[in-house]
Amino acid sequence: MRPFEFCAEALACGTVPIHYHHMKPLDIQVNGYAGTDFNRNDLTAEALHHACKCLVEDGCDQILATFITDTIQNLELRMRRLIELRAQDSLAQEVIAGIHIEGPFIHPEKGYVGAHPAHAVKPANLEDTKRLLDAADGMTRLMTLAPEHDENFHVTEFLANNGVTVSAGHCNPTLHQLEAAIGHGLSMFTHVGNGCPMQMHRHDNIIQRALALRDRLWLCFIPDGVHIEFFALQNYLRCAGLERTIFVTDAISAARLGPGKYTLAGWDILIGEDLVARSPDGSHFVGSTVTIPRIMTNGQQSLGLSKSDLAQVLDTNPRKAIGL
Repeated sequence: MRPFEFCAEALACGTVPIHYHHMKPLDIQVNGYAGTDFNRNDLTAEALHHACKCLVEDGCDQILATFITDTIQNLELRMRRLIELRAQDSLAQEVIAGIHIEGPFIHPEKGYVGAHPAHAVKPANLEDTKRLLDAADGMTRLMTLAPEHDENFHVTEFLANNGVTVSAGHCNPTLHQLEAAIGHGLSMFTHVGNGCPMQMHRHDNIIQRALALRDRLWLCFIPDGVHIEFFALQNYLRCAGLERTIFVTDAISAARLGPGKYTLAGWDILIGEDLVARSPDGSHFVGSTVTIPRIMTNGQQSLGLSKSDLAQVLDTNPRKAIGL
């Protein structure tokens, strides 16, 4: 990879690739990109190739294609489709390092469930887990679930024993439950500071619990300035420590495209002039439109991070966390 010259204005828009020597960003949470939605039943070869081409152009070396909560049948169909198309496309094989299954074993209550369709949420169970892993054909690298809805942590332990990184997310376990889940193989927390209600107990809440276990969990954040205001994210990073921090985009199909109407797994999404992805009623965020170039800009200009810091949270740490 060679370094590029670029102007700050273009970089801030996320339209110019940014490469630094020895940095190969791995984004472990990508729902879609540049008009392509992985979370649909009719993904085409052309759409998949286009997304991968745009990701590489934007300086993203590899991703985990992310599938959010839906019926088990739809998740199976979508993952099998992606696996089939990937096998026919050498670029997709290079870019898609694996699959991140985010749900359906999450917390069903409003706020915690976020943009996930509540009707498809269900408790974790081994039968459905095995169906999902089979559909992903050995490509599952990460699964996000709610530890408090995994009875006796059977699914967490099964996944960890089968080489899948297990992350807590869209969840509300007690501190004791979270610690117990770690004992059974949980090792990550998905987009800390999000996937939870706007109003929570001021001390005993899921953000504080995750931060309290920072020495035992990889903590993921969406650094777009919208999901978490930069000043608050700076506080979280000071607490978490960069050695345990991972940055993700949580990108959806609208990433890279600007304002307009888009979809994610059947959701109608409106992207405003502020490039924020919101649900149709405006009540919550639906994924993100941030790109790796914009994360680089945000990291340096708004979070005070160095290039080596960014290499750690975009490249080194995610690869360690999922065993790549």
